[in-house]
Amino acid sequence: MIHRKEIRVYYEDTDMAGIVYYANYLRFIERARSDWVRDVGIDQLAMKEAGVVFAVRRVEADYVAPARFDDILEVRTTLDSLSAAKMVMAQEVWRGEDLIFTSKVLIVCIGSSGKPVRLPAECRLLET
Repeated sequence: MIHRKEIRVYYEDTDMAGIVYYANYLRFIERARSDWVRDVGIDQLAMKEAGVVFAVRRVEADYVAPARFDDILEVRTTLDSLSAAKMVMAQEVWRGEDLIFTSKVLIVCIGSSGKPVRLPAECRLLET
């Protein structure tokens, strides 16, 4: 399943050259992952109440082409791999027919002590 989220580039997203500041792509893909989590039925507030939260452990990013003010972008998110302890999300940012950014994001869970814990059961039941 490919999850899609539309993002409009605002002036505040750009740098002095008028292109999207590189770190803002991480914000864009974070928003898309948050929507993906909600759409697959995972309740992050219930997880937090149970003492478990998601944490990004690693991000690999490739900036292919720049986005600019007022562009309409589409973030495409897929579950690349899944184990009892981690999820790897593949995310791409498209501007129309042009791929402009790719990433792999390693997600783990941590408990209230800050130490790693297994993914909740509803996560481990997801299919790649």
